[in-house]
Amino acid sequence: QVELVESGGRLVQAGDSLRLSCAASGRDFSSYTVGWFRQAPGKVREFVATILWGFPTTLYADSVRDRFTISRDNAKNAVYLQMNILRPEDTAEYYCAATRSVYYTGNYDSEDKYDYWGQGTQVTVSS
Repeated sequence: QVELVESGGRLVQAGDSLRLSCAASGRDFSSYTVGWFRQAPGKVREFVATILWGFPTTLYADSVRDRFTISRDNAKNAVYLQMNILRPEDTAEYYCAATRSVYYTGNYDSEDKYDYWGQGTQVTVSS
């Protein structure tokens, strides 16, 4: 079992950069695939990016590819989401999620594949 805590969200301006962190407690963190999802007000939660347990395999949503970068530091039990060229439409609550289950890579964009979730961190991008 793993517990996840997100941090780093805040109010920024369009075009700014921001790095979110997901700190994990528990054993064998390196064996977990960890993803980022986000939920804007009035919208369903959507996939952002994931990094597989056997990294550096990563997967991104089309809307963030080339702007966001997911990475992990297993020694620190942490996963990061570097967000560049932020847009107002990136405004959302950002959640990290983890799973030890193994799926076809493309299936990790579905939130039902993840077993553990953090409480979220708010990112607001002003225009």
